[in-house]
Amino acid sequence: MNFFDRMSNGWKLGMTSLSIIRENPSLMLFPVLSGVSLLFICLTFLGGFAAVFGFQIESYLGSLEAGGEWLAYLALFIFYLVNFTVVIFFNIGLIHCARLIMEGRDAKVGDGIAYSISRIEAIISWALLAATVGVVLKTLEDRLGFIGKIIISIVGMVWSIATFFVVPVIAYENVSPVQAVKRSGQIMKEKWGEAIGANFSFGLFYLLGFVAIAVICVLLFFVHPIVAVVAGVLSILFLITLVSAAETVFLAAAYRHVNDEPVAFYDSDILDQVFVPRKK
Repeated sequence: MNFFDRMSNGWKLGMTSLSIIRENPSLMLFPVLSGVSLLFICLTFLGGFAAVFGFQIESYLGSLEAGGEWLAYLALFIFYLVNFTVVIFFNIGLIHCARLIMEGRDAKVGDGIAYSISRIEAIISWALLAATVGVVLKTLEDRLGFIGKIIISIVGMVWSIATFFVVPVIAYENVSPVQAVKRSGQIMKEKWGEAIGANFSFGLFYLLGFVAIAVICVLLFFVHPIVAVVAGVLSILFLITLVSAAETVFLAAAYRHVNDEPVAFYDSDILDQVFVPRKK
């Protein structure tokens, strides 16, 4: 399969995901709720930082030199923990709604939220592991300098591939966080291959979307700069919400497919080619 065939397949799968979102626009509420929650969390942490140190960076750096570095990493761990919990919570809700739709049932936002609540223990357990890994990688990056950044980048990429299916695994399989990573890695290695191919990428949607937004903003700039800025910000937020929701819907479909469950709306032959087959 050549590059253009892969791009064609990726485009078809992406358009199918977007069509599901178009028919079920309420699914976009999940990334919106996630984004609003994350913004609130960031503002809360910034508020706490300002309350303790004000806006005096020197005071903060001085506390680190005085042996308070572990407090900074503890705060980072808590920040990661809360963020991962929120992101996974809403992703599982969206995946569950997508699953209901693929089974021909009605799906409401409340159904997804209720299911995520039922899996809250598994969500928090995974968030604890992910936050720990995040802090460890950040610590190594800080201590190893430039070489550390390269190593951590590679490790981070491997971690992202290995945990590709972690969210649906956590949602539907009663396994521990470590077992979830192993299960996700097993799916990637044995049935889908070791490397992600060029045959599917939502990056193309982002690229085309950003180009279109840039062109529109340039034209609107001649109407009024403020109009261009407002339109640009709102358009970017909409694009990110739309594509991220479509990506999660595709993840739900991919998980069903690798578990030999029927996947409505998608072409199974194309799904078989989403990842480059592993050469034995």
